[in-house]
Amino acid sequence: MEEWRFEPAHDFGLSAKQRRLSLRREVGLESAISCFLWRSITRVYLAIAHRLKIRGRENLPARAPFILVANHASHLDAIILGGILPLRFVGAVFPIAAGDTFFTKRASSIFATAFMNALPIWRKNCGAHSLEDLRERLLQGACIYILFPEGTRSRTGEMAPFRPGLGRLVAGTNIPIVPC
Repeated sequence: MEEWRFEPAHDFGLSAKQRRLSLRREVGLESAISCFLWRSITRVYLAIAHRLKIRGRENLPARAPFILVANHASHLDAIILGGILPLRFVGAVFPIAAGDTFFTKRASSIFATAFMNALPIWRKNCGAHSLEDLRERLLQGACIYILFPEGTRSRTGEMAPFRPGLGRLVAGTNIPIVPC
């Protein structure tokens, strides 16, 4: 059994706004509870209203880290994928979201962080430091990313060429990538 280590959170000392925009944001108690409730409600809604059936859940890795990748057809994709993951993963799931879409307005950034636990990537200014922060968190082993490697939504359902971010995140690691 590992000994307890007491150390400050990676986002210690950041203001609420800085924390929402940070790739190093940690899941606090309030966010863990709101994500759990949101994902539970989403799961029940999808099962009842849309009769969503989940196949292949046994193919998911037993524990983090891993990356779920999918074709991006709607802004609801991350909500649905987060909602169908086993609830034991709830505090470890981080959808990677477009900062310029979800993190420029206060209300949408609060929703994205409090209920989705999303991390922002700024598409016009995604430097190597952003990918390094995401990679470091992934290698620490306690997270699951939901990622759309095309970098944008597909209006037709056709797959577009992947952007290089996914490859940079996992190059030289044994992190499983799970296609959905």
